[in-house]
Amino acid sequence: MKCKNWPVGVCSWSLQTDVAGVAEALNKLGIEHVHLAVRAAVEEKGDDYLAAVQAQDWTIGNTMIDFPQEDYSTLESIKVTGGVAPDDCWERNRKLFVGAAEVTAKLGVPYLSMHAGFVDERDVAYAKKFYDRIRSLADTASDNGIMLLLETGQEAAEELKHFLETLDHPAIGVNFDPANMILYDKGDPIEAVRVLAPWIKHLHIKDAIRTTQPGTWGQEVPWGDGQVGTDAFLGVLAEVGFEGIMAIEREAGDDRFGDIKLAVDRLQSFKG
Repeated sequence: MKCKNWPVGVCSWSLQTDVAGVAEALNKLGIEHVHLAVRAAVEEKGDDYLAAVQAQDWTIGNTMIDFPQEDYSTLESIKVTGGVAPDDCWERNRKLFVGAAEVTAKLGVPYLSMHAGFVDERDVAYAKKFYDRIRSLADTASDNGIMLLLETGQEAAEELKHFLETLDHPAIGVNFDPANMILYDKGDPIEAVRVLAPWIKHLHIKDAIRTTQPGTWGQEVPWGDGQVGTDAFLGVLAEVGFEGIMAIEREAGDDRFGDIKLAVDRLQSFKG
């Protein structure tokens, strides 16, 4: 399935099921592209998970690694626990990333995405640690012939741009999530696309409503029901010449499949 010229996929973890369940859902949706969660492939019984994935007739445009300690219950909790920041988890998380990079290369997928965590440029020692760790992971990605994509959300687009320009690593790009800009209250996703366009290799189709209480999460909603704006978002992708895959992500709600199907229907009907 395509929306205009962009292939449309689904984030495997959004369906909250096993590989067979993801395959069944994709078949019903008429979709072959997948953003694949791969932590299960590098943990216990990882070979079984990988074999099940390899048996599918999927086009995997991007893989994703998350880390066990991450706590998304509040903005403050994820700031402390997210990505590469926690020192006591770094060695374990580095090994998970190395395994994920190897699996991604084995699957022939060009990109591996993750939430890096919050970088605080005001704290010099913390910032150096953060830069060093991300550079190390980017080196691992490069060694495996893939690119590390950092997901948007935790910082404003200009801040992420500064980080990317300062790091200046050829194996780093962006997985753009427009809803995350709203959920974290970090600016306008449409303008953020323009700022980050040179680095955007893959993106999520996800929608949200901004919080009215600063310091708290916004609300994720089905695609087309929030503040991203289908016409504006797809329009700016055309404007900047985006050529990658868009994967529908749904991380809330009681009917994940129904909400994903709604996004598919809305993307298919887009005439802009």
